[in-house]
Amino acid sequence: MQRIEADGSPAGATAIPLRLRLLAGVLLAAHLLAVGWLTLRPLDVPWAAAGNLSPLEGIRADLALGPLEATRRIGEGLALLAPLGVLVPLVSGRLRLSRLAQWSSLARTTAAGALVSMSIEMLQSGVPGRVVDVDSVLLNTLGVLLAHAAVVPALRARMRRSQAVYQGDTPRISRVGLGPWTDVLSAVQREY
Repeated sequence: MQRIEADGSPAGATAIPLRLRLLAGVLLAAHLLAVGWLTLRPLDVPWAAAGNLSPLEGIRADLALGPLEATRRIGEGLALLAPLGVLVPLVSGRLRLSRLAQWSSLARTTAAGALVSMSIEMLQSGVPGRVVDVDSVLLNTLGVLLAHAAVVPALRARMRRSQAVYQGDTPRISRVGLGPWTDVLSAVQREY
């Protein structure tokens, strides 16, 4: 028995190919390992600042450092978990979504990014040289949301177009020319 989607099409026609889903899963695991290695290894520093539990205070402090340094620090916070915004929906494997399902995909992906970021911050509280910063949770979550909103709808549309059933070239009707007997008939005298 074949499962039917809400729009009436077979479920297999609306799914991301398994090979691509597996690749996205491997890339997701590799990215999370790299993020874990970057954020959870101990730092050898002479002193560490106090943790930041006031929202947007760390961003204000970054902005006070000047435009280049603020751009670098805020950009790092946005980019750290941004690939989750693309990889998590690819692993889920659905191409054709209703409007409500598109919004719920965005919400689920953003919530997953927020949970991963919160887990990293909680684990950092026990790592020497690392401090908890609520602004990094906000920036990481915003990065996941922006990546999902910017890439996933266009990627799904492109994948739907590439999976469309090829029905051949558009038929062309040649110009209707003179029939094959016209040269013979034109030689016959007509009596009017």
